[in-house]
Amino acid sequence: MRMFVAVTDSDWYTLLRDQDCDEVNFWKPSGRFNFRAIDVNEMLLFKLRAPDNYIVGGGFFVRFSILPVFLAWDAFGRKNSARSLQELIFRIEKYIILIMVNS
Repeated sequence: MRMFVAVTDSDWYTLLRDQDCDEVNFWKPSGRFNFRAIDVNEMLLFKLRAPDNYIVGGGFFVRFSILPVFLAWDAFGRKNSARSLQELIFRIEKYIILIMVNS
């Protein structure tokens, strides 16, 4: 069995940690490419960004879909690790800007 370690921020983790979730939406800000690192039912682990740098959880990968933000919100709501659609949009925009700055 393969595993994939996905790097995330403490905000994503903290909001989901306190919820009783049977699933989560681990999104990435640039939805132009399919995720092919692991297959269905393989482990997806979540690691915090520096300075924490440790694995905080994981689950079994089910599927990857490229969705507009509003559909991701309709499908997962707070399981996107945001309190509202506006917060989700803000967080995605924040990471798009970081990607552009670091390119």
